Amino acid sequence: MKEIRPINWTGSRLELLDQTRLPHEQVTVNISDYRVAAAAITDMRVRGAPAIGVTAAYAMVLAAAEFGSLRQAGSQIAAARPTAVNLGWAVRRMLRVAEAEPDPGSILPKLEAEARRIQAEDEEINRRIGEHGRVLMPQDGEGVLTHCNTGALATSAFGTALGVIRAGWEKGGRFRVYNTETRPWLQGARLTSWEFQQLGIPATLIADSAAGMMMLNGDISCVITGADRIAANGDTANKIGTYALSVLAHENGIPFYIAAPTSTVDLSVTDGSGIKIEERPQHEVTAYGGMPVAPSGTVAYNPAFDVTPNRYITAIVTEAAVCRPPFDDSLRRAVDAA
Repeated sequence: MKEIRPINWTGSRLELLDQTRLPHEQVTVNISDYRVAAAAITDMRVRGAPAIGVTAAYAMVLAAAEFGSLRQAGSQIAAARPTAVNLGWAVRRMLRVAEAEPDPGSILPKLEAEARRIQAEDEEINRRIGEHGRVLMPQDGEGVLTHCNTGALATSAFGTALGVIRAGWEKGGRFRVYNTETRPWLQGARLTSWEFQQLGIPATLIADSAAGMMMLNGDISCVITGADRIAANGDTANKIGTYALSVLAHENGIPFYIAAPTSTVDLSVTDGSGIKIEERPQHEVTAYGGMPVAPSGTVAYNPAFDVTPNRYITAIVTEAAVCRPPFDDSLRRAVDAA
C-alpha cells in the first residue's frame, strides 16, 4: 500500500503536508522557526496527537538553533493545543535531553537525533498497534466504523485506528469500512476518505448523524477511534462526537475500541474530569471555507474534543497490548511494558 508521510525533516527545516488544503491540493509548508511550527499546530495544518508530538519535537530543534530559552520555547509549543498529551510529552522529552547534555555545543545535534528517534519510534509503534488490533476487526462482509482521521496524516506514518483497519486489510480481511464526515473540520470527509483512496481500501463516507441508524440496521459491527488523551482509568478524550458514538455502540451491543500509543496515556490524570477540553473559534461552526453556513450573529459552541467514559470502551489497543477493563491496571501495565 502507498505510504503517506506528512512530516519530513531536511536537516535544517521542517516540511509539513498542509492538511487544511487536502484533499484538493497537496501543499508542503516549509518551516524554519519554532513559532511558525507552533502556529501550524494551532491552525491544524498538522493535527492528530502523535503527529503534533513529532512536530513539537522538531520545533524544539528549531528553537535550539536560535540559542534562546528552550524552556520558554517549550512552553509556547506545548500551549499550541491543550488537550493532546503527546504535545507536552514530546516537549518534556526534548527538554530532558537538552538538560542532560553538559556541552552546550552538543545540544542541537543531540536534540535533532532525539526528534528523529521520536519520529521513527512513532511509525514502529503504530505498526505494532495495527498488529495487535487487527484481530479485533469484523469478519468479511461485516462493517467497521471510524471517526475523524487516525491514519498516517495524524501520525508520522501508518496511523493508529486507521492503521488497525489497514493491518486487517493487509492480512486479507475484506470487511466493509465506514468513516464519518467529522464536523466541523470534516477531517473524516477530507482526510480519512483521501487516505483510504491512497491505500486502495474501499470505504463509505457517512454523515455523522447516520451512525446510529446504521448500527441499528446491522451495518456496523464495531467502532474504532483514536485518542488525544487517555486518563489512568481509561476515560478517553478524542474528537468531538466520539462520546456519542460510544453511547450508540453500547446501546446496540457493538464493541467500541480505542487505538493509541502509550504516550497518549496520562497516568497523572485520574479520570476524564481532569482532561482540559480545547474550545475552538465559533466561526469554524458558523462558516466553512470562508463561506457562512449560519445567519450573521449566530452564537456557536465549538469544543474540539469530548470525553468517553471508560464504561463504554470495550478495549484500548496500544503498542504493548490490547488493554481491557479494569483499565487502571491494564493501562499501567501497558505503559510500564512500553
